[in-house]
Amino acid sequence: MLSLQALLVSTGTVALAEIGDKTQLLALLLAARFRKPWPIALGILAATVINHAISAWLGAELSQWLSPEILRWIVAGSFLAVALWTLKPDKLDEDEKLPAHGAFIATTLAFFLAEIGDKTQVATVLLATKYSPLWQVVAGTTLGMLAANLPVVWMGHRFADRLPLKLARNVAAVVFLTLALWVAWHGIG
Repeated sequence: MLSLQALLVSTGTVALAEIGDKTQLLALLLAARFRKPWPIALGILAATVINHAISAWLGAELSQWLSPEILRWIVAGSFLAVALWTLKPDKLDEDEKLPAHGAFIATTLAFFLAEIGDKTQVATVLLATKYSPLWQVVAGTTLGMLAANLPVVWMGHRFADRLPLKLARNVAAVVFLTLALWVAWHGIG
């Protein structure tokens, strides 16, 4: 029987962590600027698959290089740090310039760059140290990213105004704190 635990945990973790993140602000900005939801959605998909595949590979490699006990405490500490990081709202710099080469290219480049070092990229690395197969981690984190950002693209400013961002950040922080405690208590395996 096929276990989808890695897929489901990855999807939920990233979807929650992404709510209120700078990439949602970026999705809103791109939707307002280009008014072409399909190329923007495809750009988010492309950037996320590439970024999270690299991140998952790195996480899997880290799990091979480090002893289970060291990895356990690094992962637990990292999940705790991401939980605290999630509580801090992101702001998109108003001076940030987007390339004017079309909605797809602009979105792909902007999302890829915005995700470098972001909490969802860190979460993808951490999830890949704990779960396998990696394709489920990448698919799950990508689905989580799409679940959080595509409604912003299609529903625009009205959706963003009605979203309880503070509550969403608090729920995401609790999820990461729970993961940190789980790994600290039960280990990676």
